[in-house]
Amino acid sequence: MQPVKKFRFYRPLKGHSHTFGEQWFALKAEAFARFFGTPTFLIAQTLIVAVWIYLNISGLSKFDPYPFILLNLAFSLQAAYAAPLILLAQTRQAERDLAHALTDAQHREDLDEAMAKRQTVAEENSAQLLILVHQNIALTSLTKELAERIETLTTQLASR
Repeated sequence: MQPVKKFRFYRPLKGHSHTFGEQWFALKAEAFARFFGTPTFLIAQTLIVAVWIYLNISGLSKFDPYPFILLNLAFSLQAAYAAPLILLAQTRQAERDLAHALTDAQHREDLDEAMAKRQTVAEENSAQLLILVHQNIALTSLTKELAERIETLTTQLASR
């Protein structure tokens, strides 16, 4: 019997490497891309934009007057870097999902194989039990016949 693999789904997937590898850049880029969707990022960006617009409209500063061309350029630059990072994160997540799906499929196959083996063993045990029951019936019948013969012989001996 094989040893029980309790935490095999928590172990890293052996033989599986990401398209972008496990290098520092790939991991940090994915973490940064995941940060884009957090409430912290959205609130911080909203506050920065609000302060930017307030400073330029109120007249406290004039580094980016009304059409806010510099702000537009900043958003374009952010989008130019965010899109590839988000795609990188999606690609890595798709690879993880595929690896987990393959592992899950293999686990289901293993379960099916184990169930088939248990079914075969159960059928063999049932057949052996049926043979034993038939043998027990035969022995019980033989015992009954012998007991009846002994009783007959005992009665004959007692009558002589």
